[in-house]
Amino acid sequence: MKRKKVKEENLKRNIAQVIRFNNKELSAINQYCEKFKVQNKSKFMREAIITEVLRKFDENYPTLWDEPQMRLF
Repeated sequence: MKRKKVKEENLKRNIAQVIRFNNKELSAINQYCEKFKVQNKSKFMREAIITEVLRKFDENYPTLWDEPQMRLF
């Protein structure tokens, strides 16, 4: 039971980041969210960012001869 609590603590989102958009970017995001019925913009943006980060890591995975890469997790 204690392990589960520790895991849950590690997954809590307690760090805030600020993203600034110009008017056209925000308009595009709002149109997207309206068209695809996104109800939680925070979740949508978090998932979009993490998806891109993981995609880049996947594209640039280390090979046997590469320098040691940073650990994601």
